[in-house]
Amino acid sequence: MSNELVLGVDIGGTKVAAGLVNAAGEILSKVRVPMNATGSASQAMECVFAAIEKSMAAAGRGVVTSIGVSSPGPLDQRTGIVLHTPNLPCWVDFALRHEIEQRYGLPVRLDNDANAAGLAEATWGAGAGHDSVFYVTIGTGVGTAIILDGRVLYGRTGTAAEGGHMTIDFRAPVRCGCGKRGCLESMASGPAMALRAQEKISGNGASGAAMLKLAGGDVTGINAEVVVKAWKAKDPLALTVMQETVDLLTIWLGNVVDLLEPEVIVIGGGLGSRISEWFEQISKSLPQWSINSRANEIPILAAKYGADAGIAGSAALWLCEHPASTAATELD
Repeated sequence: MSNELVLGVDIGGTKVAAGLVNAAGEILSKVRVPMNATGSASQAMECVFAAIEKSMAAAGRGVVTSIGVSSPGPLDQRTGIVLHTPNLPCWVDFALRHEIEQRYGLPVRLDNDANAAGLAEATWGAGAGHDSVFYVTIGTGVGTAIILDGRVLYGRTGTAAEGGHMTIDFRAPVRCGCGKRGCLESMASGPAMALRAQEKISGNGASGAAMLKLAGGDVTGINAEVVVKAWKAKDPLALTVMQETVDLLTIWLGNVVDLLEPEVIVIGGGLGSRISEWFEQISKSLPQWSINSRANEIPILAAKYGADAGIAGSAALWLCEHPASTAATELD
């Protein structure tokens, strides 16, 4: 087997994860370091460099030939620039790819985290073997990717498939972080689910006792993880919050099916992995929210890579052939 490896780097608001990945999509080693997202641009880069260097030290006889990087968007994957993202206030119009290339003398590719993870799932993960994959990651936000014939659909300017910012209710009282009202992300992400629980428990604390107990008696301490744990403990208010969140996801996925009719839907992310028990209900309900009467035949599958999706996905940017890679190289 070849000893050539790709170093995958997954940048988030609180951590930088990195790992060595081979051509089969196997993560051979991985590290994790804290991310300083609120400091200066250079302080944040030092966190990225620390993760890269720890990973390189684990290469042994393997040869790192390239580096793939995934980051929250919006960003310009063609030029390697992070534009502006609420989770990374340290970087605005920041040439992230150039910084890493200059430091290590290796070719680097950059993409948003959902595209990268979706590519890994379509190639080696739950969506492998399917020509069209719709990937969803649900956590702090809702990210999506469309993979057709093994290639990411980027759109005209590289910003296609921002499915989490499809409007579900244009009259919603709370604006999404993107500035629009009623985006799915603002209604069905982890923080949105937690906020819904907090509002409900303030008016009906008795039925949400398990959530309140798990939060140490502090309503503001209720987060998505607390809601899920309380639901599993049969807290009735937690069940209501979960059901409302799943209903929103089902309505949204009905629209996605009408637009794309993918062969498979893969759901990952911190919250996405915790709601897999609801996938069967979502599937059965899809025909109510889609003109496609056979919408429930589309498999809804849990992502394979879980918390390692960013590492595998970043490596997939090199290991999986797609036109954006060629375009990015030609622009340099």
